[in-house]
Amino acid sequence: MFTVGLNNLSNREQWLEATLKSLPAGLTILDAGAGECPYKKWCSHLNYISQDFGQYKGTGEDGLQTGSWDNTKLDIVSDIIAIPLEDASVDVIMCTEVFEHIPNPLDALKEFQRLLKPGGYLILTSPFVSFTHFAPYHFSSGFSRFYYQHHLPNFGFEINQMDLSGNFFDYVAQENRRIKWVADKYLGKKINLLEKIIIHLNLWVLQKYAKQDNSSQDLVCYGIHVLARKKA
Repeated sequence: MFTVGLNNLSNREQWLEATLKSLPAGLTILDAGAGECPYKKWCSHLNYISQDFGQYKGTGEDGLQTGSWDNTKLDIVSDIIAIPLEDASVDVIMCTEVFEHIPNPLDALKEFQRLLKPGGYLILTSPFVSFTHFAPYHFSSGFSRFYYQHHLPNFGFEINQMDLSGNFFDYVAQENRRIKWVADKYLGKKINLLEKIIIHLNLWVLQKYAKQDNSSQDLVCYGIHVLARKKA
């Protein structure tokens, strides 16, 4: 069985679990853009607060949608650029797969700078490239490492860790797996046996190359995971 192109989510969650569990116990963490709070389970040693704008419902005609969405777990419902908490009131801010859904992510960074205590941790993940999803709340296809390297220092953050998840072959395999769904939705056709075989052969080649690769993430990858700290 070919697993290439299937590890976008698992890579991110492994990184998040390790990062969250490494935080000192007792810190207050704000999960900004928390959605359904999937990572609260790794914050049991922390004082967890969830925030989201609470308007996404899971349905829509455009792009990728979840089908349903539960906003009932949120502690704070607000705009991410105007969160009703005091200045320097949290030790950690986690913001996962949210930046592409913010019209101007720099406004969110400014708000994170306000909310974090000096020395506080900022945990960010976002796609390098993404299809339209959660429409109409999708404003950017993704962010490169240069985005963070340029902007985070301007908001008083020092990057401690930057993880590029996946590589060119992983990413191409991920989209190769979407061909059946895209053909069905946008062409109104089912792919035939020959086309299925071609897709299967593509995955065989991509898995082989993905295992041999050591640098193509510089060209494209699934996404980028960042751990930064607010300068004291």
